[in-house]
Formats: sequence, C-alpha cells, structure tokens
Amino acid sequence: MTIRDVASVDEVVEQLAAQDYLADRGLGTAIYLALRLVRPLLLEGEAGVGKTEVSKALGAWSGGEFIRLQCYEGIDASQAVYEWDYVRQLLHLRAAEATGTADGTSTTDLEDELYDERFLVRRPLLQALSTTGGPPPVLLIDEVDRADDEFEAFLLEILSDYAVTVPELGTFAAEVAPVVVITSNRTRDVHDALKRRCLYHWVEHPDVSREVEILRVRAPHVSVSLARDVALVAAQLRDMGLYKPPGVAESLDWAEALVLVGADDLDEVVMDDTIGSLLKYREDQERVRARGFGDLLATVRQG
Repeated sequence: MTIRDVASVDEVVEQLAAQDYLADRGLGTAIYLALRLVRPLLLEGEAGVGKTEVSKALGAWSGGEFIRLQCYEGIDASQAVYEWDYVRQLLHLRAAEATGTADGTSTTDLEDELYDERFLVRRPLLQALSTTGGPPPVLLIDEVDRADDEFEAFLLEILSDYAVTVPELGTFAAEVAPVVVITSNRTRDVHDALKRRCLYHWVEHPDVSREVEILRVRAPHVSVSLARDVALVAAQLRDMGLYKPPGVAESLDWAEALVLVGADDLDEVVMDDTIGSLLKYREDQERVRARGFGDLLATVRQG
C-alpha cells in the first residue's frame, strides 16, 4: 500500500497532521484528488502560507524520496534534468590514452564510452523519473513563477508523460510516477497549459484559530495565550495592505523570538524589539510603528 491508496480526504488530513502539518479540508481534498488521479498539484498563494511544507509533509508520510527543484530565472535542462560530467569524461579519455586502451579504438567507440550512463549527472527531474519500485518519490517544483516561459513549456512536456529523452542514451520513463507538487507565489501568471495539466488550489492564510493550532504544533513551548496574541496581530497586519504581510513562517519566527527574549505576553516595547522577526521590510515596519504598537494591541484585544 502506498500513499496513492489513501481512502479519503479525512485520511489525508489525519496523515498530514501526523507530520505536524495542519491542512484545512479544501487543501486536503486537492491533495486527495491529486494522489488518486496521479496528477500534479499546483499550489498558489502568498509567500509563507505553507505551500512548500505541504510537499515535505507528503514526503515524510509517503516514505519515498523527497526531491526538490528550486526554480529561478534562467534555469534550464542542465540544472533541472541532467548534464554530463565533463571532468570525469576527460579523465576517462586521459586514462585510456595513458594505458594504451585508446590505441586501435575507433573515435565512435570512444565517444560511446564517454556517453555511458555512469557519466550522467541526474538532476531533480530525472531523479524523480528514475525510481524503480517502492513508494513514489515526492517531487517539489518550488516557485515555478520565477522560471521563464521556455522552462515552463519544457516542464509541461515532461509532466505530460513522466518521461524525458537523453539523446545519447534514449528515453527515461518513470516506472513509478512521482507525486508532484508545484508551488507559485504568483509573481507572474503560470500559463494555462500547465494549469490544465495540474489540479489547482489557492492556499489562504489560516484564520486565527487554525494559526494558533499551527503555532502550538510547531512550537509547543509557546503558551496558548502568547500564540493567540501572535496570531491575532498577524491577522491584523495582513489586513493593512503591507508590502510583505507576514505568513505563518514569520508568525512562527516571531513566536520563537518572543519566547527567547522572555516575553510572557505582548506589549509595545517587546513588539518594537522583535518586529524584525515578523516584518522583513523596513517600509512595513515603519508603517506599523506609525500606526502605533499600542493601537494595534488595543484593536487586537478588543476583538
């Protein structure tokens, strides 16, 4: 039995919770369908809402290899799929010359030796297609919106058949299709063709009660009252139209920072001292200071 044999949405939610990831029912449903239909799952949402953590939790649950491809501007096949180990190929040629084995060997035969699979460097996409038996690997294609259009088209081709061709060796096709999670912070729109290939889910910031649960699961040494104050402040800041509103990752950082400085509850001084753990842009910090930490706390506690 593998992760793809999961029986229900409830089981998905329970299994992710066992990996310390608290998914709502909408996300649980999207994951359940992606697993059962053997389709990639495209997760979009603001940075810090837990998109990347989903794939890590799936990897821990599945028992398969977790493989991450971090996208960036200019990424191409040599970084994502494969490349040849030119240094080892050169050493092989020199060793053949030194031992005399190159004598009498045709150029074609030498070239064939150089393009043997032992000189192939498998990058994340080819690694994910090379699993033989056992649980499916979990492939995270992170921040696909940072890559260019050409790479996105190339990615679509691979995900259509879970296969890739290396001209010198032939086609590598997955015996076990990987569980594929693609994330996007929506710095640009992902093309419709890729979206059609995937199941789609927009990951929202959690509500206050769920964020308190997440904080308590991921940082159990944080008191319930402090976790609630952190979640309430984070929710208020997300409604202020900041340049980079805090995600769950920043809430966790802030809660940890508050514990380390010995804060049992929030006040204006400790907020000012630790705000860099929650807001990572000076302009956002200045905007919150201009509003006043006291006013922010009063609004939170009145609510």
